[in-house]
Amino acid sequence: MTHLLHIDASIRSGESVTRQLTAEFVTQWRQNHPDAGYTYRDLGAEPVPHITHEVREWLFDPTGDLHGVSPEEKALTEALHAEVREATTIVFGIPMYNYTIPSSVKTWIDRLVTPAHMLPPGAESGALSGKNVIVVTARGGSYAPGTPREGWDYQEPYLKAVLGAIGLADNLTFVHAELTFAAIVPAMAQLKPLGEKSLADARETLRKLALEGAS
Repeated sequence: MTHLLHIDASIRSGESVTRQLTAEFVTQWRQNHPDAGYTYRDLGAEPVPHITHEVREWLFDPTGDLHGVSPEEKALTEALHAEVREATTIVFGIPMYNYTIPSSVKTWIDRLVTPAHMLPPGAESGALSGKNVIVVTARGGSYAPGTPREGWDYQEPYLKAVLGAIGLADNLTFVHAELTFAAIVPAMAQLKPLGEKSLADARETLRKLALEGAS
């Protein structure tokens, strides 16, 4: 069954660019896929706890004992795994914080990167392969080729690598809304038109992506 997993990670609420963009995408996607399932997880409002030694031991040896993992920790981890496995499309809203991902996304990733999900050496597919994955980002500045901070982007390269390690990069698309600070930081006011264009381009890209696979 076609199923959309929608994950937001911004600590902001109504003013969050990533939340606005993922919400618009989800509305359009669900209109185009009226019979599909839908799951929402808000890592910004309800962050996943950091893994403990006990959780890590259990993740690497799930067929053995629980290694002291509480029933609540086990249930949460299994729910996260089930959400990803059930999804045919995943859309992430991930703002850039200090040149990389929010820590809440890292704690989510740490529970997903397990031997059960990682691609075996030389393999082209795994347990989570074949899904459409869309990562929507918002950046206060620009990290595009040719910009002064071109090499400061530790968000997209990391996500490409870690999602690829668990088979979620087969159909991976990044949609960036850059220069979002231009609208609120006086020193960046001259860049406001570029920021507006980046946001408009992101919206148009997401509109097209929401149409994919529609009947």
